[in-house]
Amino acid sequence: MSIRHIMMSSSVVAMVSGIATAQPQASLPRANFLSAIDGEFRKMDADKNGIVTRSEVADFQRLVSVAESGARNHALFTQLDADKNGQISPAEFRALTPATKIDPQPLLIRYDTNRDGGISQVEYRTVKLNRFDRVDGNQDGVVTAAEQQAAGLEK
Repeated sequence: MSIRHIMMSSSVVAMVSGIATAQPQASLPRANFLSAIDGEFRKMDADKNGIVTRSEVADFQRLVSVAESGARNHALFTQLDADKNGQISPAEFRALTPATKIDPQPLLIRYDTNRDGGISQVEYRTVKLNRFDRVDGNQDGVVTAAEQQAAGLEK
């Protein structure tokens, strides 16, 4: 069975499922629908004995899945291959993920307690230890799971 036939089969499945879910579809005469489902059955019936077995269904579904994956992979490759040379360069691959905006301001606001534009180890430890002490409800120097849960840090 060719990939073209498998892809046609998956479109029939989509057409059938569209009718089953009562989604608006283009007009589909009953005779065309019957012809399509008979063709679908013939494609699943690998040994052509008029009975579709569990293994034939599984094999057919596997073929459809491989074809659909291949089509998605091909579409993605085509999208990434901007210069259409049949290869994806590192630059083309990097273009897939836009640069993440980096903003150090929230961290500086939280930890730079003297507002000098830098975070010293003392400032960092002070802020972190203050948080630890707030969570350590009984102030015994150990944060338990119950204290973390009470502070909303654990579910």
